[in-house]
Amino acid sequence: MAVRLIALDIDGTLLNSRWQLPEANRAAIAEAARRGIEVALVTGRRYDFAMPVAHQLDSPLTMIVNNGALIRSKEGQPHLRHLLPRQTAERVLKLTHPWREGAAVIFDRARDNQLMLEVLDPDDSLRYAYYSRNKDFIGLANPLESCLTEDPIQVMLSGKVAPMREAEKALRSAPFAGEFGLAVTAYESKDFAMIDVINPACSKGSSLAEWAALRGLAREEVMAIGDNHNDLEMLSFAGIPVVMGNGVPELKTFGWHETGTNDENGVATAIEQFALREAAPCA
Repeated sequence: MAVRLIALDIDGTLLNSRWQLPEANRAAIAEAARRGIEVALVTGRRYDFAMPVAHQLDSPLTMIVNNGALIRSKEGQPHLRHLLPRQTAERVLKLTHPWREGAAVIFDRARDNQLMLEVLDPDDSLRYAYYSRNKDFIGLANPLESCLTEDPIQVMLSGKVAPMREAEKALRSAPFAGEFGLAVTAYESKDFAMIDVINPACSKGSSLAEWAALRGLAREEVMAIGDNHNDLEMLSFAGIPVVMGNGVPELKTFGWHETGTNDENGVATAIEQFALREAAPCA
């Protein structure tokens, strides 16, 4: 079956290692859109932090953000929303208090107080560069639990890989683990990892599947490209799953298609091979 929807991760996939959008990727996406193929950016990023990338693509886009918690159009029209119950978010914050330094609570708000922190520390070498680019959206609450006046999109933890693995272990073994889902992204070479605690009904994969069903598309008509742990469900759903050459080893154990790295325009190569030519599902 021909590809009718292309789902693209952003970081480590669409963008190169310098967080730039290669012209070859932009051109391949434009050609796919010209042929009537829908393109979705499927990312752990918040909507507003994904939009600078979306604006570089002169094509209609579906935005599946916050690891599937929200689906919007490029223009901001809401389609689907899966929030984390605030009582669950409060229990998560209590459980993960040892990792509070890297904790944030993220809300679906127009602008102010989208991303709530306990403190904004200029000496935080791991996170301050990201926070400084998002100051317009950041609010402070001490203790962080006091910001939970409504259901958030997610609780986010970030830090070095080893402590984040400990936090993930604590979350997965929590007595209320059935109340939330986890999306984990790890960059071993940078010694940095993120854990998104989200509604248990959503992931990149489940939300992509939900969106495809609403669009009347079979999974065989969906192609997905990703590189990290939080892309697993998305790739598992897609009829044509493609792993980046720079992808984490786990994703290369399923016999899925592989493409070049994000510094080799792997996205463009995959789109040309599987969407712009006659595509066949992975054996």
